Order: sequence, then structure tokens, then C-alpha cells
Amino acid sequence: MGKIALWFAMFLAMPILTACSANTQLPALPVVQQQLVGAPVYIQIFKEERTLELYTKIGDQFRLAKSFRICSFSGGLGPKRQQGDFKSPEGFYSIDVRHLKPDSQYYRAINIGFPNDYDKAQGYSGAYLMIHGECKSIGCYAMTNTAMGEIYRYVAAAFAYGQSRIDISIYPFRMTKQNLQRHRSSSYIAFWRQLEPGYNYFVKNQQPPRMAVANGQYVLNRPLMSNNTMAQYTSAMSPPHLLTQSQPFTKVK
Repeated sequence: MGKIALWFAMFLAMPILTACSANTQLPALPVVQQQLVGAPVYIQIFKEERTLELYTKIGDQFRLAKSFRICSFSGGLGPKRQQGDFKSPEGFYSIDVRHLKPDSQYYRAINIGFPNDYDKAQGYSGAYLMIHGECKSIGCYAMTNTAMGEIYRYVAAAFAYGQSRIDISIYPFRMTKQNLQRHRSSSYIAFWRQLEPGYNYFVKNQQPPRMAVANGQYVLNRPLMSNNTMAQYTSAMSPPHLLTQSQPFTKVK
């Protein structure tokens, strides 16, 4: 059943006539981008810049395939904390094929997996937070249908060709020193400082950061060292608990 569902999702992701609001055909991807469809995928979202960046793996590094304008998100900067606060999440999420919703009422949707282990440790509540089409949002990241069609096509193809999990990193803004300084007075600054190492790791290594949760905080794990120990970019002393996901997501707004 899992394989059938995956190939069904892939079929709906192909550039055929769709049920988008404009009822128009998705444009074919440029030749270079077509060659990347099926490669492993990584996604970064930046709220303040209203940008979703989709990366594909080329060789041993993830390179930018395309940048998409976020049509709408709600609640401003800062993490989602409770059901009904209308905020869009921030943090590190990991999805599998069960998170795809090809028949969403908002065109197509990808559930980002909120709440993750960090959110649960904070007592945050909420569910069914998506990246989806139709350009309207209450707590989700809404894209145009054309953009969502492309994003979904890459993600569904990556799963079909063997990627088991796709990481989605969501930041309030690009985590540069200048931006962090500009937002230093925010009540969210301590949380944002936890996101900074993950952002810097990808900038340096072009690999998705290996995130975990320890003592209720995000921590960034370095790759295994020669002595098979895991180093952490954190002051926390207790061992991290790797991020996990809940049961399959079937409901969507």
C-alpha cells in the first residue's frame, strides 16, 4: 500500500492538467532542473525574506535548485506555541512520504511535522501545519499553485527514488550576525540563537544539519569523529534525543 500511495502521489505531481484555481497546466521544468528531479532534497524557509529554498544533492553536497517566493504566512516572526495563535512554525523538521497530501483542499500540501520533539518539550500545541498552495494561510506556508506544483514534484520524486526522510529548516530570517544583532531585543532571541548553529553548518558544509534535542533545547551534532563519538555544538551536558515524528498525517486544513 505504501508503494501504491507513493506512486499515486508521483502521478499527481507530474506536469499534467491540474485542479489549481487558474486551471492551467504546470510549465515544464527547464532541462537542467528536470535532470535534478529524483535527487535527494533539502528545504530551507526564511520568514522575513518570504523565501523557500529547495536544494538538491549534486555529488556530496546540496546545491540550490530553485528559490520560491512565499505567497503568505501568518503571525509574524517567532515560533508557533499553541493551537490558535495563527503563527507559522520555526525550527528543524523532518518528513517522510506519509506527510505528502496530494489531494489537499489547498491544492497540494506537505505536512512539516509540527510538533517535533523540541515543540513537545516546550509544551507547544497545534497540528497539520503545512506547505501548500492556493496562496492563503492561517499558520501554514502558502505558495502559488505553480510554485507548489514544482516543490511537490521534487519532494515526491525524491521519495520515489529512495530518500527516506527530507529535512525542512525554518528560520525567522537568514541567521547572519547582522540580522541577529538587529533582532537582539526580541523576546525570541534566545530561541533564535539555538537555530544559528544549524544555519551556519549548512552554509559551511552544504549538508543539512544533524539536529537533536537535549535539555529542551536544539543542539547541532557534528558528523561521527574517528573515535566514533559525537561532538555537539552546545553547552548542554546530557545526551540528545533525536528528533522523531508522530503517526501518519492524513488530515489537512
